[in-house]
Amino acid sequence: MLTSLSLIFLVGLAMGAICGYLKLPRIIGMLVTGIVLGPYVLDLLDPSILSISADLRKMALIIILLKAGLSLNLEDLKKVGRPAVMMSFVPASFEILGYILCAPVILGISRVDAAVMGAVLGAVSPAVVVPRMVKFIETKYGTGKAIPQMILAGASCDDIFVIVLFTTFLGMAQGDKADVKSFLNIPVSIVLGVALGAVVGYLLYLFFETAYAKKHYVRNSMKVIIVLGVSFLLIAIEGWLEGKIAISGLLAVVSMACVLKMKSTAFVSKRLSEKFGKLWLAAEVILFVLVGAAVDIRYTLEAGAAAIFMILVALIFRACGVLLCMVKTNLNAKERLFCVLAYLPKATVQAAIGSVPLAAGLGCGKIILSVAVMAIIITAPFGAFGMDMSYKKLLEKE
Repeated sequence: MLTSLSLIFLVGLAMGAICGYLKLPRIIGMLVTGIVLGPYVLDLLDPSILSISADLRKMALIIILLKAGLSLNLEDLKKVGRPAVMMSFVPASFEILGYILCAPVILGISRVDAAVMGAVLGAVSPAVVVPRMVKFIETKYGTGKAIPQMILAGASCDDIFVIVLFTTFLGMAQGDKADVKSFLNIPVSIVLGVALGAVVGYLLYLFFETAYAKKHYVRNSMKVIIVLGVSFLLIAIEGWLEGKIAISGLLAVVSMACVLKMKSTAFVSKRLSEKFGKLWLAAEVILFVLVGAAVDIRYTLEAGAAAIFMILVALIFRACGVLLCMVKTNLNAKERLFCVLAYLPKATVQAAIGSVPLAAGLGCGKIILSVAVMAIIITAPFGAFGMDMSYKKLLEKE
């Protein structure tokens, strides 16, 4: 296992650095590392690492969601209002609809399998989007109309919406009945997740403040460990209550981070965000190398042109959803185009849940994982390039 971890970190970071030098997103190098080191090419990774890869991927997702919550300014979000709320579910819904309508024709799968595929592919990537939006907020590009804040908030909630839908569709594909209760659970899980996270975040804030008042100073590094431990517990609570009460553990994590940012001093929340950013450096290597390792590259190549065509069709549906959210806003055509570009990248969520249908024994598992990896390889660099190369032309500097 130690040899495998050494290879994951050293080769993954080296390939990431090479891609960075070539002006490509680092995650492409990490995905390639996983594919080459994985069981379908060189088979250099220990099976014990691969057996716990799902848990490791979930931990990585928690870390980036904590960073997103700590980067979000709710006051700025209030300025945007309706479009921010719509961005959290409309583009994803349009993309999922695109898969449900077109995937059975293009890829020859059933409607239910197409819905599962759409839920896997429907989320935007916080790993690609969040760091860039934070950078634009700091450099004041688009902040006059709160565009980065809107995208940051929408992208965080978009992931939760899609993951909750994914759970419902996965159950349907495994033979569960799609009753009204399944879909009612979506708003219930969102509301309860936000409420639970807000309460836990407030209690954590009180704990840190009380400790400080009594001169038991808790170092920021220790706060990171405590927040991370509580986040894992929130995810576990979702599992404990499964089948009894619908609650979104991931949304609880974001909500907790938002409350901590709101209540804590600006210095403390900034330091926590920076420390989670450093943790993400290690987490993203594990996340993307392990998702690459789960991919049978031969099967991915077999999916070929049909899969690429399906991804492009779904992105057109997604772009239409983003433009619908912009109706009756004061954004000009350039700013609307930037919002479309910012909502293209796929990576984090696809890496985290792309292999779940395969692990669950669904017949469509391989094709879903293959399309998910293709979507990451196509959209992550395209979306990242699009934002990096266009933000100075498309957004106004405040």
